[in-house]
Amino acid sequence: MIVVDELTKKFGDFTAVDHISFKVHRGEIFGFLGANGAGKTTAMKILCGLSRPTSGGGTVNGYDLNRDQEKIKRHIGYMSQKFSLYADLKVWENIRLFGGIYGLSGKRIREKSDAMLRYLNMTDLRDELVGDLPLGWKQKLAFSIALIHNPAIVFLDEPTGGVDPETRRLFWDLICEAAEGGTTIFVTTHYMDEAEYCDRVSIMVDGVIADLDTPAALKQRYGATDMDTVFRKLAYRAQRE
Repeated sequence: MIVVDELTKKFGDFTAVDHISFKVHRGEIFGFLGANGAGKTTAMKILCGLSRPTSGGGTVNGYDLNRDQEKIKRHIGYMSQKFSLYADLKVWENIRLFGGIYGLSGKRIREKSDAMLRYLNMTDLRDELVGDLPLGWKQKLAFSIALIHNPAIVFLDEPTGGVDPETRRLFWDLICEAAEGGTTIFVTTHYMDEAEYCDRVSIMVDGVIADLDTPAALKQRYGATDMDTVFRKLAYRAQRE
């Protein structure tokens, strides 16, 4: 579903992403980790069709990273921590807006909206302003809206930031359910306990992928009992600020 080959992004003399290569498979939950400044956000922007690589390339759902940015954007789902929904619009208005952005017909949006609200037990909240919803409800709604057009791949950029542990666990239940249905999940997170839910995890350091494997294999390789220890051992190798 995602193929990256020697992907590189430079800003002047600074190399933010330095010849990284990896593959992500259909239905996989792929964790893309790295400390601030490691290059993961820059790489993710390229994969979402928001930026062009300086060199190297790859594909997302078959679309070329160098030539098909607009096609990539139309065929992926995306959810971020900072901006996913419009707080001053009602629940149903957000669903209608994003359904339209993704090119769904009015009839399809109504069908999807009703099914989504029933699934989330939010039918009684359809006329509530999103800004008035608890954070956990906002996150679940935002994730479901990211799936409204049935994308093969969903990019989640630190989706559970600021959410309490119980809500984070319930949110990950939704992620795992989507992956079991065949949706590929590409997720960044600063919570290392969430990395345990991923099928595989990559950890970027100074623009390169320092390691990539299953959580179990990484913990064994670094003599660690948890992913936080693995992350720290790799992140402490960073040289650039």
